[in-house]
Amino acid sequence: MLNLYEGTNLNDPAESQSLLHGEEPTPVNQVVPAGPSTLRKIFIGKDGLRAGWSLLIFIAIVAAVGFCANRIAHKLHAPDPNSAKPGAEMSPLFGIIAEAIPFLIVVFVCWIMSKIEHRPISVYGLGDSRKVSHFFSGMAWGIVCLSLLILTLWKTGLLVFERRLLFGGDILRYGAMWLIGFLLVGLLEEYLTRGYVQYTLTRGLAGLYQWAFKTRHRAALGFWTSALIMSFLFGFGHRSNPGESPIGLLSAGLAGFVFCFSLWRTGSLWWAIGLHTSWDWGQSFLYGVADSGLMVQHHLFATHPVGKPILSGGTTGPEGSIFILAVLALIALIVLFTLPRTQYGSASKAFE
Repeated sequence: MLNLYEGTNLNDPAESQSLLHGEEPTPVNQVVPAGPSTLRKIFIGKDGLRAGWSLLIFIAIVAAVGFCANRIAHKLHAPDPNSAKPGAEMSPLFGIIAEAIPFLIVVFVCWIMSKIEHRPISVYGLGDSRKVSHFFSGMAWGIVCLSLLILTLWKTGLLVFERRLLFGGDILRYGAMWLIGFLLVGLLEEYLTRGYVQYTLTRGLAGLYQWAFKTRHRAALGFWTSALIMSFLFGFGHRSNPGESPIGLLSAGLAGFVFCFSLWRTGSLWWAIGLHTSWDWGQSFLYGVADSGLMVQHHLFATHPVGKPILSGGTTGPEGSIFILAVLALIALIVLFTLPRTQYGSASKAFE
């Protein structure tokens, strides 16, 4: 006869009582599965590889690949020591190559990290069902806001237009070349600082806030804390530019924070990439002013600043003028009123 209670201690009052109430008995020989090992807990969390390890792996791979690429580039073409001096002008071809190589490296490393973390690469900032409209909207606002700043400097006598330098087909040729170059600038700087790193840092900080405070706002707290950190690093990273100034560094950091605001509203980097592209293109090619102290060859107009650098921007360019702060506030309002809150308004719940 089959014993339905084989392995059950019927002399145990607790076991007998559970049987009377129709509950499943606990077999004496049942093996309780072991929990995750300590080593696994160190490296793996609820959402996969822990954010700290992810960032370390990302930085290590970028550094290794970047070092190799830099060594190869130096072998093929020795850098010009005069290119980093104030007033030196960058050629279009050099600008395109100098931005394309590191951008491809960052994309490659992000792809590697997406495979390691078992995530689609689109979650790191370039996935957007409205990427085209967001990109061109950002481009339009970039030209409008920069032109407003240039107009202010010109009308107040702080910026002088000397003459036009390009004519005929050269305008289209060099304009297109520099547009490609500054598109690569926007892609590189946004994807490097507000792509994978911003996403992963947000993920890690959100978990930290949840562990420390048990708050349902951990995603927002994680995002804006990482935004502050990355915006500071973005501004600080401009310090090596020739002709840079304290106001220029501050404006770069604040611009990074405004770009984070557009990321929060849209869930992608495309609006920021568009504005970044047209802003730098407008400064360097269209109006011929310094861009964070950098000048380019073959720009449309020849200009020079006049007056105190804190007002005119001096060698930094318009980004070194105190008027840039009002323009950045305007861009923040544009983000607030023209970009609906989508991705981070709902999909950020993945961190919660």
